[in-house]
Amino acid sequence: MTTLGARRRGRPARLGWRARLLRDRSLVLMTLPAVLLLLVFNYVPLFGVVTAFQEYDPLSGVSGSPWVSFYQFERLFADPLFWGAVRNTLYLSFVQLVLFFPVPIALALLLNSVLSERVRNFIQSVVYLPHFFSWVLAITIFQQMLGGAGVLNQFLRGNDLATWDVMTNPDTFALLVTAQVVWKEAGWGIIVFLAALAAINTDLYEAAAADGAGRWRRLWHITLPGLRGVIVLMLVLRLGNALTVGFEQFLIQRYAVGHDTADVLDTFSFYFGIATNDYSYGAAAGLFKSVISLLLIWGANKLAHAFGEDGLYRR
Repeated sequence: MTTLGARRRGRPARLGWRARLLRDRSLVLMTLPAVLLLLVFNYVPLFGVVTAFQEYDPLSGVSGSPWVSFYQFERLFADPLFWGAVRNTLYLSFVQLVLFFPVPIALALLLNSVLSERVRNFIQSVVYLPHFFSWVLAITIFQQMLGGAGVLNQFLRGNDLATWDVMTNPDTFALLVTAQVVWKEAGWGIIVFLAALAAINTDLYEAAAADGAGRWRRLWHITLPGLRGVIVLMLVLRLGNALTVGFEQFLIQRYAVGHDTADVLDTFSFYFGIATNDYSYGAAAGLFKSVISLLLIWGANKLAHAFGEDGLYRR
């Protein structure tokens, strides 16, 4: 009777969860492997958070390790090396946010303006390729180009000029790692923005051109407003991962510039937790990072709602 009444009033009938599951069974089966991966590698390990409140002993296990409440966090907050890692993480994250985040947007706009589809596909393939390189290979390439015996310094020596210390200079480390991220990940980051550009109605451009709007006015009044929702979403996600600036990248280069410069929260958790067998201490540092990241993404999402955007979800 409810379904019949809804149809008579012109409203679509609301399906039960069993009917929706049967209707969307193909989509559910497609997402099932991803859900299993999330459960196994993201949700099941959450039970290990309890070790941050213990003096964890691998031989005794979680159930046999003594409970120490917030002792590990007291040690953490009294450790100047920890606060140094927090400072490095925030500084490097800010530099990457300012210098890296706009690059995929600019690349997507440039690629979208290329008229030749063959040229556009070639450029996309070239800028996508570094994403599939490991950080070991990426840093090796930078070493060969900018290292002490690299191409740049060999050219400077050959012309009787002073060499430029890039790979081992703590003062330029933030710019170096940001340049590495731009080279490796900027091409991959344009995929979402290219999809958003493809969704903009081309009739708007034609109408604006007929009214005499030039290229820049169309960019400002049509393209950028069409990208605004996606830009806000990606910015919210970026702020949520602000404390995750890269583990392998900094681990490889830690000895070149010193731990005072290259230690971030991820490397701190590894060196002062796992490498020294102080597992509870490393778990406390990791839990601190996760809680702050959660607060950052919550605050960024609230800010997006305040500006009238959806953010991660609609209100």
